[in-house]
Amino acid sequence: MPKQMQIRNFGYFWLDAWVMANIIQLATQDFCKRYLNRSNDPCGRQYDQMTQAARSVPANIAEGNSRHSTSKETEMKLTDVARASLAELANDYLNWLLQNEQLPWSVKSEECRQVNAVLLDKPTYKDDVQYYSSIHILAQKHKFDAWLCSNDSITEARCLLILCNRLILILNNLINNLLESFREEGGFTEGLTAERLAYRTEQSIKADAPACPKCGKPMIRRVAKKGMNAGKEFWSCSGYPECNGTRKME
Repeated sequence: MPKQMQIRNFGYFWLDAWVMANIIQLATQDFCKRYLNRSNDPCGRQYDQMTQAARSVPANIAEGNSRHSTSKETEMKLTDVARASLAELANDYLNWLLQNEQLPWSVKSEECRQVNAVLLDKPTYKDDVQYYSSIHILAQKHKFDAWLCSNDSITEARCLLILCNRLILILNNLINNLLESFREEGGFTEGLTAERLAYRTEQSIKADAPACPKCGKPMIRRVAKKGMNAGKEFWSCSGYPECNGTRKME
Protein backbone atom coordinates (compact mmCIF):
# COMPACT_ATOMS: atom_id res chain seq x y z
CA MET A 1 0.00 0.00 0.00
CA PRO A 2 1.49 3.42 -0.97
CA LYS A 3 2.56 5.57 1.98
CA GLN A 4 0.13 8.39 1.14
CA MET A 5 -2.77 5.93 1.17
CA GLN A 6 -1.56 4.50 4.50
CA ILE A 7 -1.45 7.98 6.04
CA ARG A 8 -4.97 8.62 4.75
CA ASN A 9 -6.27 5.32 6.17
CA PHE A 10 -4.23 5.21 9.39
CA GLY A 11 -3.45 8.87 10.05
CA TYR A 12 -4.05 8.55 13.78
CA PHE A 13 -1.18 6.02 14.05
CA TRP A 14 1.19 9.00 13.86
CA LEU A 15 -0.48 10.89 16.73
CA ASP A 16 1.35 11.03 20.07
CA ALA A 17 -2.10 11.12 21.66
CA TRP A 18 -3.04 7.77 20.12
CA VAL A 19 0.31 6.18 21.05
CA MET A 20 0.01 7.38 24.66
CA ALA A 21 -3.61 6.20 24.79
CA ASN A 22 -2.48 2.71 23.79
CA ILE A 23 0.23 2.76 26.47
CA ILE A 24 -2.37 3.67 29.08
CA GLN A 25 -4.77 1.00 27.82
CA LEU A 26 -2.14 -1.76 27.93
CA ALA A 27 -0.94 -0.69 31.37
CA THR A 28 -4.52 -0.48 32.68
CA GLN A 29 -5.33 -3.98 31.43
CA ASP A 30 -2.19 -5.26 33.17
CA PHE A 31 -3.01 -3.33 36.37
CA CYS A 32 -6.54 -4.72 36.54
CA LYS A 33 -5.42 -8.31 35.90
CA ARG A 34 -2.84 -8.19 38.70
CA TYR A 35 -4.51 -6.11 41.40
CA LEU A 36 -8.28 -6.50 41.11
CA ASN A 37 -9.64 -9.69 42.66
CA ARG A 38 -12.73 -11.21 44.29
CA SER A 39 -11.88 -9.48 47.54
CA ASN A 40 -11.71 -5.85 46.33
CA ASP A 41 -13.84 -6.29 43.18
CA PRO A 42 -16.23 -9.20 43.88
CA CYS A 43 -18.56 -8.54 40.94
CA GLY A 44 -15.85 -7.53 38.48
CA ARG A 45 -17.50 -4.17 37.82
CA GLN A 46 -14.40 -2.14 38.63
CA TYR A 47 -12.38 -4.29 36.22
CA ASP A 48 -14.94 -3.79 33.45
CA GLN A 49 -15.28 -0.04 34.01
CA MET A 50 -11.54 0.65 34.06
CA THR A 51 -10.69 -1.50 31.05
CA GLN A 52 -13.64 -0.12 29.06
CA ALA A 53 -12.70 3.48 29.90
CA ALA A 54 -9.10 2.73 28.88
CA ARG A 55 -10.30 1.15 25.61
CA SER A 56 -12.57 4.11 24.84
CA VAL A 57 -9.65 6.54 24.69
CA PRO A 58 -7.66 5.20 21.69
CA ALA A 59 -10.87 3.98 20.03
CA ASN A 60 -12.44 7.45 19.98
CA ILE A 61 -9.19 9.16 19.01
CA ALA A 62 -8.92 6.79 16.06
CA GLU A 63 -12.55 7.20 15.00
CA GLY A 64 -12.44 10.96 15.42
CA ASN A 65 -9.26 11.37 13.39
CA SER A 66 -10.70 9.13 10.68
CA ARG A 67 -13.53 11.68 10.29
CA HIS A 68 -11.09 14.60 9.96
CA SER A 69 -11.66 15.18 6.26
CA THR A 70 -15.45 14.84 6.38
CA SER A 71 -16.57 16.35 9.70
CA LYS A 72 -14.45 18.43 12.06
CA GLU A 73 -17.49 18.68 14.34
CA THR A 74 -17.67 14.89 14.68
CA GLU A 75 -13.90 14.72 15.21
CA MET A 76 -14.16 17.24 18.07
CA LYS A 77 -17.04 15.35 19.68
CA LEU A 78 -15.26 11.99 19.56
CA THR A 79 -12.01 13.50 20.85
CA ASP A 80 -14.00 15.01 23.70
CA VAL A 81 -15.47 11.56 24.46
CA ALA A 82 -11.90 10.23 24.64
CA ARG A 83 -11.01 13.02 27.04
CA ALA A 84 -14.04 12.30 29.24
CA SER A 85 -13.19 8.57 29.38
CA LEU A 86 -9.63 9.47 30.34
CA ALA A 87 -10.84 11.72 33.15
CA GLU A 88 -13.00 8.84 34.43
CA LEU A 89 -10.00 6.49 34.36
CA ALA A 90 -7.77 9.04 36.11
CA ASN A 91 -10.36 9.29 38.89
CA ASP A 92 -10.30 5.48 39.28
CA TYR A 93 -6.53 5.57 39.86
CA LEU A 94 -6.89 8.44 42.31
CA ASN A 95 -9.57 6.48 44.15
CA TRP A 96 -7.26 3.44 44.30
CA LEU A 97 -4.63 5.56 46.04
CA LEU A 98 -7.14 7.02 48.48
CA GLN A 99 -8.54 3.56 49.27
CA ASN A 100 -5.03 2.60 50.35
CA GLU A 101 -4.62 5.91 52.22
CA GLN A 102 -1.93 6.99 49.79
CA LEU A 103 -1.47 10.25 47.89
CA PRO A 104 -0.60 10.90 44.26
CA TRP A 105 2.85 12.26 43.56
CA SER A 106 2.99 16.03 43.86
CA VAL A 107 3.64 17.87 40.61
CA LYS A 108 6.72 19.24 42.39
CA SER A 109 8.04 15.80 43.34
CA GLU A 110 11.11 14.19 41.78
CA GLU A 111 9.05 11.14 40.76
CA CYS A 112 6.56 13.27 38.85
CA ARG A 113 9.38 15.16 37.17
CA GLN A 114 11.03 11.90 36.10
CA VAL A 115 7.83 10.44 34.61
CA ASN A 116 7.05 13.65 32.73
CA ALA A 117 10.64 13.81 31.47
CA VAL A 118 10.11 10.59 29.49
CA LEU A 119 9.30 11.72 25.96
CA LEU A 120 7.82 9.67 23.15
CA ASP A 121 9.89 9.07 20.03
CA LYS A 122 8.53 10.20 16.68
CA PRO A 123 7.15 7.29 14.62
CA THR A 124 9.26 6.08 11.70
CA TYR A 125 6.84 3.62 10.14
CA LYS A 126 7.69 1.99 6.85
CA ASP A 127 5.39 0.23 4.40
CA ASP A 128 3.55 -1.93 6.98
CA VAL A 129 1.97 0.64 9.32
CA GLN A 130 0.08 -1.67 11.68
CA TYR A 131 3.13 -3.91 12.14
CA TYR A 132 5.65 -1.13 12.75
CA SER A 133 3.26 0.94 14.86
CA SER A 134 2.83 -2.05 17.19
CA ILE A 135 6.61 -2.23 17.61
CA HIS A 136 6.64 1.53 18.27
CA ILE A 137 3.88 1.40 20.91
CA LEU A 138 5.56 -1.41 22.84
CA ALA A 139 8.93 0.37 22.69
CA GLN A 140 7.37 3.57 24.07
CA LYS A 141 5.56 1.65 26.81
CA HIS A 142 8.83 0.06 27.96
CA LYS A 143 10.18 3.53 28.65
CA PHE A 144 7.90 3.58 31.70
CA ASP A 145 8.81 0.08 32.93
CA ALA A 146 10.59 1.45 36.01
CA TRP A 147 7.17 2.45 37.35
CA LEU A 148 4.65 0.30 35.46
CA CYS A 149 6.50 -2.97 36.16
CA SER A 150 7.33 -2.23 39.79
CA ASN A 151 4.94 -4.91 41.16
CA ASP A 152 3.63 -2.21 43.48
CA SER A 153 0.07 -1.07 42.80
CA ILE A 154 0.64 2.31 44.48
CA THR A 155 3.63 3.19 42.30
CA GLU A 156 1.83 2.02 39.15
CA ALA A 157 -1.36 3.92 40.00
CA ARG A 158 0.65 7.07 40.67
CA CYS A 159 2.47 6.75 37.35
CA LEU A 160 -0.72 6.03 35.39
CA LEU A 161 -2.45 9.00 37.01
CA ILE A 162 0.35 11.24 35.72
CA LEU A 163 0.10 9.70 32.23
CA CYS A 164 -3.69 10.21 32.20
CA ASN A 165 -3.31 13.86 33.19
CA ARG A 166 -0.58 14.29 30.59
CA LEU A 167 -2.79 12.89 27.84
CA ILE A 168 -5.73 15.04 28.96
CA LEU A 169 -3.57 18.12 28.34
CA ILE A 170 -2.62 16.79 24.89
CA LEU A 171 -6.30 16.23 24.03
CA ASN A 172 -7.20 19.69 25.33
CA ASN A 173 -4.72 21.22 22.90
CA LEU A 174 -5.97 18.98 20.10
CA ILE A 175 -9.59 20.03 20.68
CA ASN A 176 -8.63 23.73 20.86
CA ASN A 177 -6.77 23.43 17.54
CA LEU A 178 -9.75 21.68 15.95
CA LEU A 179 -12.09 24.36 17.24
CA GLU A 180 -9.92 27.13 15.83
CA SER A 181 -9.74 25.35 12.48
CA PHE A 182 -13.51 24.86 12.49
CA ARG A 183 -14.06 28.58 13.17
CA GLU A 184 -11.80 29.57 10.27
CA GLU A 185 -12.70 26.94 7.69
CA GLY A 186 -15.99 25.42 8.80
CA GLY A 187 -16.73 21.73 8.52
CA PHE A 188 -17.71 19.31 5.79
CA THR A 189 -21.35 20.45 5.74
CA GLU A 190 -20.33 24.09 5.45
CA GLY A 191 -17.92 23.20 2.66
CA LEU A 192 -20.61 21.38 0.71
CA THR A 193 -22.98 24.34 1.11
CA ALA A 194 -20.35 26.75 -0.18
CA GLU A 195 -19.58 24.49 -3.14
CA ARG A 196 -23.27 24.13 -3.98
CA LEU A 197 -23.86 27.88 -3.77
CA ALA A 198 -20.83 28.60 -5.96
CA TYR A 199 -22.10 26.11 -8.56
CA ARG A 200 -25.61 27.56 -8.54
CA THR A 201 -24.23 31.09 -8.86
CA GLU A 202 -22.10 30.03 -11.82
CA GLN A 203 -25.11 28.41 -13.50
CA SER A 204 -27.21 31.53 -12.88
CA ILE A 205 -24.60 33.74 -14.53
CA LYS A 206 -24.57 31.47 -17.58
CA ALA A 207 -28.39 31.57 -17.71
CA ASP A 208 -28.43 35.38 -17.69
CA ALA A 209 -30.06 35.58 -14.28
CA PRO A 210 -31.12 39.08 -13.17
CA ALA A 211 -28.91 41.17 -10.93
CA CYS A 212 -29.86 41.72 -7.31
CA PRO A 213 -31.73 45.04 -6.94
CA LYS A 214 -29.87 45.71 -3.68
CA CYS A 215 -26.22 44.76 -4.28
CA GLY A 216 -25.98 43.90 -7.97
CA LYS A 217 -24.75 40.32 -7.50
CA PRO A 218 -26.21 37.60 -9.77
CA MET A 219 -29.36 36.00 -8.41
CA ILE A 220 -30.15 32.29 -8.14
CA ARG A 221 -33.39 30.34 -8.28
CA ARG A 222 -34.84 29.29 -4.94
CA VAL A 223 -38.12 27.71 -3.85
CA ALA A 224 -40.14 29.24 -1.04
CA LYS A 225 -40.51 26.74 1.80
CA LYS A 226 -43.26 28.45 3.77
CA GLY A 227 -45.77 31.27 3.70
CA MET A 228 -48.27 32.23 0.99
CA ASN A 229 -45.78 31.47 -1.78
CA ALA A 230 -44.64 28.09 -0.47
CA GLY A 231 -43.56 25.84 -3.34
CA LYS A 232 -43.13 28.73 -5.78
CA GLU A 233 -39.80 29.71 -7.35
CA PHE A 234 -38.31 33.17 -6.86
CA TRP A 235 -35.00 34.93 -7.48
CA SER A 236 -32.76 35.30 -4.44
CA CYS A 237 -29.46 37.14 -4.11
CA SER A 238 -26.45 34.79 -4.27
CA GLY A 239 -24.94 36.87 -1.47
CA TYR A 240 -27.58 35.71 1.04
CA PRO A 241 -27.59 35.96 4.07
CA GLU A 242 -25.39 39.09 3.82
CA CYS A 243 -27.88 40.44 1.29
CA ASN A 244 -31.57 39.50 1.31
CA GLY A 245 -32.52 40.95 -2.07
CA THR A 246 -35.27 39.09 -3.96
CA ARG A 247 -37.21 39.33 -7.22
CA LYS A 248 -40.43 37.69 -8.35
CA MET A 249 -40.06 34.95 -10.90
CA GLU A 250 -41.77 35.94 -14.17
